[in-house]
Amino acid sequence: MDNKWAKVIIHASAFIMPVLIPVLFWLLSSEQEIKRISIQALLFQGVMWILITISIIFSFLIIGIPFLIVFGIMTFVVPIIGIVKALMDENWNYPIVGRWV
Repeated sequence: MDNKWAKVIIHASAFIMPVLIPVLFWLLSSEQEIKRISIQALLFQGVMWILITISIIFSFLIIGIPFLIVFGIMTFVVPIIGIVKALMDENWNYPIVGRWV
């Protein structure tokens, strides 16, 4: 499979199967770039869900509502940015977790 379309599928997996697809690509791909993007996508989804959960808890104290809005938007917008960058064949790292991998 072409690297470009593999990256698009990995980024788009955030809307369908945010855990299964990156894990499958990580296990089945022999290319380091695809493995790196898969781990980043998986870590990003995990971090965002942790942050959203914390924001929901703090929403009862009112201070979590702005964070909940920002993290909720990021969960949908960031994968779309990744899809666009992959379609343009540009290297792109996820925010927050991009430097971890």
